[in-house]
Amino acid sequence: MPNRRMPTREFVRHRVRGSRRRALATLPSLFTLANMMCGFGAILVSIRGEYPLAAVLVGLSIIFDITDGAVARLVGAVTPFGLQFDSLADLVSFGLAPALLAFTIFSEGRDEWDPLGWIVCFLWVACAAIRLARFNTTIDPTADKRYFTGMPSPGAAGVVLASVFAFGDQMQGRDRLWVLLIVAVPAILMVTNIRFRSFRSLVSPKSGKPYGLIGMAIALVVGFALWPVVTGILLAYGYLLAPLLLPVVSPLARLVPDRLKEALS
Repeated sequence: MPNRRMPTREFVRHRVRGSRRRALATLPSLFTLANMMCGFGAILVSIRGEYPLAAVLVGLSIIFDITDGAVARLVGAVTPFGLQFDSLADLVSFGLAPALLAFTIFSEGRDEWDPLGWIVCFLWVACAAIRLARFNTTIDPTADKRYFTGMPSPGAAGVVLASVFAFGDQMQGRDRLWVLLIVAVPAILMVTNIRFRSFRSLVSPKSGKPYGLIGMAIALVVGFALWPVVTGILLAYGYLLAPLLLPVVSPLARLVPDRLKEALS
């Protein structure tokens, strides 16, 4: 006689597999939510004048933003919902939070009419929104996936937070107009057609070439452990100036062995 329990077992197995798939599909969104939470927290503590803490929270947002994409590719949960949710979180963490952090430092926390600071910080928010919208709507299968068009918003936010740690005390005051350049230059670069290197291939769990990721992770851990401020400045401003520096240092790439190039590509 046929076993009547078989359909029940298959039904239970199907439900369990479906629950696992839903749980895995939700996992990247949890990292995106953590990204948004850190960005929102950075806004709140910036208003209270706790600028280093705000910069730390923006830095955590960058880590969560990198992680959610890697997790989504790992579990095969790259969805249109995840893309839109990630962009909304990025607008909070890398659009509103850095702009408000820079403005509160520049205005020294005083709620006064400050047209120059308002305009420049709004320029940041507007450029971040345009950058994210363009990224979501521009789908070119033939584009080189190794590069972004325009400076990515997390990289631009890194310039602000690295500057806060490096010379935060010298940034306060309306007479420090150079502070606005820290905001305006990355903001404009976000909406240009200048290509910036994407490191998604390094952090992809399916890349099959972990050597670049391991080497970069070790270098960053050692650098931030021993010289956190210097490492942050070199990382943030190095990426900012990369389009200008690469043509200068590219001839030195000939000295790198081909095997090492292939491993890091």
